[in-house]
Amino acid sequence: MGEDWGEQLKELIRRQADVREMGGPERVKRQHDGGRLTVRERVDKLADAGTFHEIGTVAGSADYDAAGNLIKLNASNCVMGRATLDGRPVVISGDDFTQRGGSADATIREKAAYPEEMARELRIPIIRLIEGSGGGGSVKTIETTGRPNLPGGIGSKYDLMLQNMSYIPVVALGLGSVAGLGAARLAGSHYSIMVKETSAMFVAGPPVVSGLGEDLTKQELGGWKIQLAAGGVDDAVDTEEEAFDQSRKFLSYLPSSIDDLAQQEPNSDPVNRRDPSLFNIIPHNPKQAYNMRRIVDAVVDKGSFFEMADRFGRPIITGFARLDGWPVAVMASDPLFSGGAWTSDACEKIIRFMDMAQTFHLPIVYLCDCPGFAVGLEAEKTRTIRLGVRVMAAMSQVTVPWCSIIVRNAFGVAGGAHRPAGRFSMRYAWISGAWGSLPLAGGIEAAYKAEIEAADDPQAKLDEIEERLEKLRSPFRTAETFAVEEIIDPRATRSILCDFANLAAKRRETGPSSFGMRP
Repeated sequence: MGEDWGEQLKELIRRQADVREMGGPERVKRQHDGGRLTVRERVDKLADAGTFHEIGTVAGSADYDAAGNLIKLNASNCVMGRATLDGRPVVISGDDFTQRGGSADATIREKAAYPEEMARELRIPIIRLIEGSGGGGSVKTIETTGRPNLPGGIGSKYDLMLQNMSYIPVVALGLGSVAGLGAARLAGSHYSIMVKETSAMFVAGPPVVSGLGEDLTKQELGGWKIQLAAGGVDDAVDTEEEAFDQSRKFLSYLPSSIDDLAQQEPNSDPVNRRDPSLFNIIPHNPKQAYNMRRIVDAVVDKGSFFEMADRFGRPIITGFARLDGWPVAVMASDPLFSGGAWTSDACEKIIRFMDMAQTFHLPIVYLCDCPGFAVGLEAEKTRTIRLGVRVMAAMSQVTVPWCSIIVRNAFGVAGGAHRPAGRFSMRYAWISGAWGSLPLAGGIEAAYKAEIEAADDPQAKLDEIEERLEKLRSPFRTAETFAVEEIIDPRATRSILCDFANLAAKRRETGPSSFGMRP
């Protein structure tokens, strides 16, 4: 008979039991009393049932008696491993706030870095469940370690979390107060979510900033309204369970890595469906706004539009959708904000979204109604033109298939940036299309100032010139010279876009892009 390893198995089981207690009953209760799940409860609700394969189950800080016998194994504050989401392999990495609030005192750096490395090498998505400083520092660290921590010192692997954005989908959930490195891990993702009443994100929390004379609550400093408006986080939901659902939806549009292709799903929505409301949705009055989201919903597969960052850069709408089952990246102007003119925030939003589409080889559809860049003092103070030029440069770098639909306006430099320059892309214009160097409104007074002022009846002269130019600005005049490829009945848009998506699927590429995703 061979030797019995029963004692060693008992010790393994005991150590694993110690770790599963996390920070102990009192701290677990405090977590629940704050309206938050523990990290292990989060993993169980997020992953497909029974699929979580934990790694590092007995990593932690052990207490021994004088004889060298184990008293207690205190878990590290990182719970991580592999699982499946809707049958798809993923890596999950979660912060255990019951262990020193997720600070460095309870962190094993190698364990915290391991899931990032594993996800990239296996080419599968990673989901970060973040609470606390996410392995960042604590003032007590100096006393507990006997030395100060040098940020970015030898052995630091923080770059992994940023590099991963160029290889695999990264989802980050802020599920409590998130600061320091934890905030960086939340922002350094393709899709980030907060829970409205229990989450907050900041570089440093209220106790630190109070020293600067700013006495603010967590929500006042870094609550969801602050972060979504600033573009620091993409989305906010009411419960942690909703955050898990949103994570699954987001990942459903993306491939598992840059080496894979996003998959077509079965589609029951006819590709030739014509929505009659599209024919009258654009007002004849160019100063009147309308609901662009109604147009998006009308042309994509029913119920498939997944919007991102809806409170930031609001003149532009961004999100994923499906066309005949194929995932596509959708950008659409929103005339309800700045008339659809590009602000500096809108420019930043467009750049980041195009980067994501390029990284994961998703075709881009742009529903354009852009009267140009935002103008005025605020536009100048927020360097709108510099960021606008960055959009143009980023757009010219994009190589994925592109289709533009000019819904109404395309004026000025920003209006001209509705498709990549210098390469083939598909472009159509609705019969409501209007374009030029400047909109007629306001431009006539400037261009014909002397003629108008010299007239016996200036208003009649202005009306006469406006009527004459209105006839000349017809999109059909442009189409006569093939300066616009095709003018279409708005009701034909869905069939055209589905045709585009099917053609784009035939020439999809995999592998690294010529440039990586910029956070």
